Amino acid sequence: MALVKKPVTGMKDILPAEMQIRDYVIRLIKETYSGFGFSSIETPCVEHIENLCSKQGGDNEKLIFKILKRGEKLNLETAVNEQDLVDSGLRYDLTVPLSRYYSNNANNLPMPFKALQIGSVWRADRPQRGRFRQFVQCDIDILGEASYLAEVELILATTTLLGKLNFKNFKVRINDRRLLKAMAAYCGFVEESYDTVFIILDKMDKIGMDGVAAELLEAGFEKASIDKYLELFEKITGDRAGLEFCAKELAEVCEGDAAENLMQIMDCVNKVKAADFDLVFDPTLVRGMSYYTGSIFEIEMAEFSSSVGGGGRYDKMIGKFTGMETCACGFSIGFERIVTILLENGFEVPGETAKKAFLMEKGLSADAVCEVMKEAADERTKGIKVLVAQMNKNKKFQKEQLMKEGYTEFKEFFVK
Repeated sequence: MALVKKPVTGMKDILPAEMQIRDYVIRLIKETYSGFGFSSIETPCVEHIENLCSKQGGDNEKLIFKILKRGEKLNLETAVNEQDLVDSGLRYDLTVPLSRYYSNNANNLPMPFKALQIGSVWRADRPQRGRFRQFVQCDIDILGEASYLAEVELILATTTLLGKLNFKNFKVRINDRRLLKAMAAYCGFVEESYDTVFIILDKMDKIGMDGVAAELLEAGFEKASIDKYLELFEKITGDRAGLEFCAKELAEVCEGDAAENLMQIMDCVNKVKAADFDLVFDPTLVRGMSYYTGSIFEIEMAEFSSSVGGGGRYDKMIGKFTGMETCACGFSIGFERIVTILLENGFEVPGETAKKAFLMEKGLSADAVCEVMKEAADERTKGIKVLVAQMNKNKKFQKEQLMKEGYTEFKEFFVK
């Protein structure tokens, strides 16, 4: 059987030019987030299948790459169902692994704990622009902070990073799952139908108000409830006034202080933000993960057709591991989508260290090679990156390829 040189569908080889940008972005992420007090952690790429299939990951649970049992544990002849065959899977995000990690290591971690995690995740998804089956996620999470301080820190850290990458005029949309439920209750939808209502509402940006109305009607909901629901969205503005309206109108059906909490977040972020972006209240924002319990947010950019980051509060997930609820909130940037935009815009890594290439003609004596290597070593002590390589017959093409990788200076050594 012939070997296949192309990568598996939905996964890609990364060439040096892109890798240079990816490495730079990761360095900037770590530098920026550490400045906000986040500590780097790492979790395994393989998780217990029961953790991945805990009905908290929404549609992502349908996209798990599952791993068969190994050795004697795998018995194909006696297997009756999937549980007899599978005991683990590749993680589809970093939030479930972080919850397990914290549950297992909480006694050795500070409270609150501010975690930074960068790593690959896998989803058996349909590949498209900026979406792959293997991709890097970058999450920051604050565990053990119940107040709106967590949301403020997460939004400020993430937007500060994007500002450093020269992104401007983007939008951070925020909402609260408690407000979503309150609006549905206010309009007469029964609690058992909320998930169906929210799935349809989440299509608002694609199918518009009329499309949402048609799908809700097709799903069997009362026209009176639908009309009241959509009328409510028309009254709510995307600013503090919209939240004040919600706080007053939904007071009898809203759990906790959702609207007031979002107002505090918006006020604080707008006063101290360093990047150029708009923070807006969006009552149609849903986010698909069922583990969200409170505030939710997404980043929207004109350069990309879908969100390039998102997150929210998930106060009940860790309790599923420990039996004791621990408040938690996280924000993930779409690393692959950010890199895709940078590549398409011709981004160049700023302040890159000088890169020289020493090209040696074939046949150079051993002593001459040693002299070249010594000169390269001296240059490296000055902080200069030096590549030493044999000179190809097609020297022009060789230099062109090296220039694509950032080499700007060339020195040639010939046989005397």
